[in-house]
Amino acid sequence: MREKVAQLLETALAENQSLFLIDLNITEDNQIRVILDGDKGVTVEDCIAVSRQIEHNLDREEYDFSLEVMSSGVSEPLTLPRQYKKNLGRMLKVKTKNEEKIEGELIAANEESCTLKWSVREPKPVGKGKVTVQKEATLPYEDIMEAKVMITF
Repeated sequence: MREKVAQLLETALAENQSLFLIDLNITEDNQIRVILDGDKGVTVEDCIAVSRQIEHNLDREEYDFSLEVMSSGVSEPLTLPRQYKKNLGRMLKVKTKNEEKIEGELIAANEESCTLKWSVREPKPVGKGKVTVQKEATLPYEDIMEAKVMITF
């Protein structure tokens, strides 16, 4: 069943190139859960179209299943390079594998890494007081434990 669903999902995503798969999960009792993201976001209509593509082409006589198609939530961590690329210019909260925490603006992203920029207050090199310093770091995705978009109101 998984191969059939994956094939139907591939067809549905080919019809809308801005959508991409985050996760496909099928439980023992055939509960199908599809999580999508999109370069321009995911609309309810997008979820309905993908759902129909799968549901209308799976035989209920052959498989007893439930189907859930949803967009990746705003509180979900980024998992794919394509998600980083679509969030350029936004603030991210990143936790690295060596427990470093960085909050900064995502200024670049490619297939291997992303670059963040942020400001910190540091002691002046000479004299008393502090000065604001711009920092920048390029992080390989393999070094990132979790990255989330920071929502500001």
